[in-house]
Amino acid sequence: MPRRHALAACAALATVGALALAGPASAQPDPVSAAPSAADTLQVDRTSPAVLDAMSRDLGLTRAQAADRLVNEAEAGATSGRLRAALGGDFAGAWVSGADSGRLTVATTDPADVRTITAQGAQAEVVRHTLSGLDAAKASLDKAARTTDTRDAPVWYVDVRSNSVVVEALSEQAGEKLLAAAGVDTAMARVDATTQRPRALYDLRGGDAYYMNGSGRCSVGFPITRNGQQGFATAGHCGRPGTTTSGYNRVAQGTFQASTFPGRDMAWVAANSQWTSTPYVKGRGGVNVQVTGSTQQPVGASICRSGSTTGWHCGTIQQHNTSVTYPEGTISGVTRTSVCAEPGDSGGSYISGSQAQGVTSGGSGNCSSGGTTFHQPINPLLQTYGLTLKTSTGGTDPGEPGEPGGTWAAGGVYEAGATVTYGGTTYRCLQAHQAQAGWEPPNAPSLWQRV
Repeated sequence: MPRRHALAACAALATVGALALAGPASAQPDPVSAAPSAADTLQVDRTSPAVLDAMSRDLGLTRAQAADRLVNEAEAGATSGRLRAALGGDFAGAWVSGADSGRLTVATTDPADVRTITAQGAQAEVVRHTLSGLDAAKASLDKAARTTDTRDAPVWYVDVRSNSVVVEALSEQAGEKLLAAAGVDTAMARVDATTQRPRALYDLRGGDAYYMNGSGRCSVGFPITRNGQQGFATAGHCGRPGTTTSGYNRVAQGTFQASTFPGRDMAWVAANSQWTSTPYVKGRGGVNVQVTGSTQQPVGASICRSGSTTGWHCGTIQQHNTSVTYPEGTISGVTRTSVCAEPGDSGGSYISGSQAQGVTSGGSGNCSSGGTTFHQPINPLLQTYGLTLKTSTGGTDPGEPGEPGGTWAAGGVYEAGATVTYGGTTYRCLQAHQAQAGWEPPNAPSLWQRV
């Protein structure tokens, strides 16, 4: 029987409800080689000590273990990207595990892929359902939710670890009702009991407070620029176009330019001339944490959050591409995490190492007993509104592509699997990110692979 994909394929792709306080070019690499490069640990090298301290506190690690974990996770992200391209339609997901996130598991539906996976240093798991099949089932749930009451079945997602689609519901009947409405095969889905009802917790340094129309409070996500305009990304439920904001010091700050909620939970605010975007997130004790990029991290990776109510907390990424129903409606495409949050933290920053991940949307629980939160991933937000993330390694507004020419451009947002040209050579994106000067395809083998 002919193979459905080329095992030696050489390209890749890899792999944060609303929380507001009441208110409104190089030589082609061998695809079987997984040797790390300097670029693989770029985001780790610039990680703030405050991130390591918070990871130590919340994940039970020493600072040395936290640093090792970040290195391992950076390498795992690139490896999973290479394998996703090599396995093609058989790919069924990837995740990291262990206290140091040193074990990368890659799932496939074809036993013949095991050798390819283990050659990359990953553990192989043969499963029944492909990731594309699970994503399709999850998309059916998203569609059914438009006409189905999901208040008692508020969360659903693709769980790559169990190779299934999971619906979290207050009753089994509510979960089964949603699955039936979507026509999802129960062989690839399950209903998990929950007592939590995620809610929109209404609330230019990431994590700092801001106030909407002089009343409700939210948190700054990530400072950005747009055609020279200073501002910040935040949650859509915090305000609508025209909503005015004042800063943590109650000084007039800016105005919401665009906002989407529900459906997605994204927005951006244009600041007035008194405010300047900085490449920082407010860390523990008010220490500035550098933001150097927006490379999306895989399931199982560590992640930290900054918010104006509860400050700095860490946890792990549980699932990407999650849908969740709040009282105001359903949002899709968010990431589910084990980081806690409370009202007023909405819109605040999620960061892994020095890489921006997303803005706080909502969740359940609190930072006393623990909880689950959801974040709107940052790269789709940047792409939707044409924003450029402010980073300590660049983050200026993109101009025309410079020499040696091609379709790659600093400031462009690239999803895993996207192809660009640079210097007459074609490259495929390994991990979702916003491009920066210095991260040209031939200089960033952890992000790009020559085709």
